[in-house]
Amino acid sequence: MTQTHYDIAVIGGGPGGYVAAIRAAQLGLRAVVVEREHLGGICLNWGCIPTKALLRAAELRHSIDEMKDFGITVGDVKVDLSAVVKRSRKVAARLSAGVTHLLKKNKVTVIEASAKIGEKLANGRALTLSDGQTISASHVIIATGARARSLPNIEPDGTSVLTYREAMVPQDMPKSLIIVGSGAIGAEFASFYNDFGVKVTLIEALDRILPVEDAEVSSFVAKAFEKRGIEIITNVKLQSVASDGKTVTATLDGGATRQADRMILAVGIVGNTEDLGLETTSVTIDRGHIVTGPFGATDEAGLYAIGDVTGPPWLAHKASHEGILCVEKIAGGKDLHTIGAGAVPGCTYCRPQVASVGMTEAAAQKAGHDIKVGRFPFAGNGKAIALGDDGGFVKTIFDAGTGELLGAHMVGPEVTELIQGYAIARTLEATEAELMATIFPHPTLSEAMHESVLDAYDRAIHF
Repeated sequence: MTQTHYDIAVIGGGPGGYVAAIRAAQLGLRAVVVEREHLGGICLNWGCIPTKALLRAAELRHSIDEMKDFGITVGDVKVDLSAVVKRSRKVAARLSAGVTHLLKKNKVTVIEASAKIGEKLANGRALTLSDGQTISASHVIIATGARARSLPNIEPDGTSVLTYREAMVPQDMPKSLIIVGSGAIGAEFASFYNDFGVKVTLIEALDRILPVEDAEVSSFVAKAFEKRGIEIITNVKLQSVASDGKTVTATLDGGATRQADRMILAVGIVGNTEDLGLETTSVTIDRGHIVTGPFGATDEAGLYAIGDVTGPPWLAHKASHEGILCVEKIAGGKDLHTIGAGAVPGCTYCRPQVASVGMTEAAAQKAGHDIKVGRFPFAGNGKAIALGDDGGFVKTIFDAGTGELLGAHMVGPEVTELIQGYAIARTLEATEAELMATIFPHPTLSEAMHESVLDAYDRAIHF
C-alpha cells in the first residue's frame, strides 16, 4: 500500500505545532498534524487559556469587595464554583474548535493519533501512527510539549495531591491548600484560590517566590501576597508528603510541618520525549528536553523540535514563534532572525500581575554592564489611581554607555498587556533616546513606562 507523503509532519497540535503547520501550508507545503489528545495542546486546553478564565472570575470576586470604595453597594455574593469551572472549560473548548477551523481552512491534514519516528527513507522519514497508519514526511517537527514534573517519592494522586490539571477543575473549594513551587503556575493558583477564601501556604525551595523575576518584583509580590493572608515559606525543600484522604501533611527541611486539605505540585515541567522513537536517532536529550539549534534543528537531519519539549522558557508564544521560524527555515527562507537571549517576554497573571522582558538588574550587573536603572510607581499614575489599582511599579534597566534597553520589569495593573511595548523596543534596538522621544497618551497606565525611562536618566517629571 502506498503511504501518504507530506512535506512537513508535525507531532503535536499545541501552540507551536498547529502554528507551524499553518505556516507551512501558507508557504505551499503539504502539512499534517498528528495530535493524540486535544488540538491547542496543554496551553489552550489545560493551561494558559482556562487558567485565565478562572483568574478572571477570581478578579471579579475581588472587585466586588472593593465596590464600596467606588460608591457602589452590592448585596449578598454567592459563588457557583461549578459554573466558574464550566465557563473556563467552555472558553477552552471554543478556542480548540477555532484551531480545528484554522487547520481546515489552511488545508492541513489532522490525524488523531500518537506518532513514532520510524526508518529513514530516500525522501525523508516514516512515521508509525497508533491508529495503524504509516505516513512519511520530508521533515518532521516534534512539538509534543511537556507535562508536570513530580518530586522524588512524591507522586500526585489526583485527589489530595494535585497537578495543575486537577487544580483547574475543583468540585469544591478546600478550606486550606499547600502549593509547592512559586513560579508562574504556583503564583497564579495561590492568587486564584486565595481570592475564593482558601487559606493558602506557598512553599518555595529557592530564596524568594517568582525566582526568575527581578528581585524587587519578587519582593513586591511576596508582600502583596502576605497582606492577602497567603503564607510564604522560602529556602526550604519538601521532604515528604502524607495523606489520610482528608488532610495532607507536608514535612519540610528541619522537620517543620504544614497541614492542609489539599496540595498542588507546581515544581516545573518535563518534556514529552518518551515513545517517539528518538532512541534510534542522533537526537540529544538533556535533562528531559530535546537539544536544538537556532531554528529548531536537532542533531538528526530532517528532525526538528520546538516549544516546551525543548526547554525553558516554557511559554506558548515562544513555541509559536519557534514553529514559524523552523518552517520558514525549512522552506529556504533567507536572512531569518533568531530568538535572542532575553527576547521572550514573560507574564504571570496573579494579583498583582507581573511581566518582564530581558535581563534582571542582577543579571545585567553579572554580565558586566554599567547600568542605569529607572523606576516609576503606579501610585503616581493618574489612570491607576482612577482605577483604584495603584500598587506596583515599572522598572527599566539600560546600558549606561550605549543606551540599550537591557531589561524591563513590571508589577501592577494590566502589566501583562503593557510589556509588549518594551518587547518591541528591544526588537527595534531602541535606546533611551527613542523611548524618551515617544509620546505616550494620557491618561493611561503606559505613561508609567515612559516615566520609568525618564527616571533612569534623571528626567522624570512626576516622580
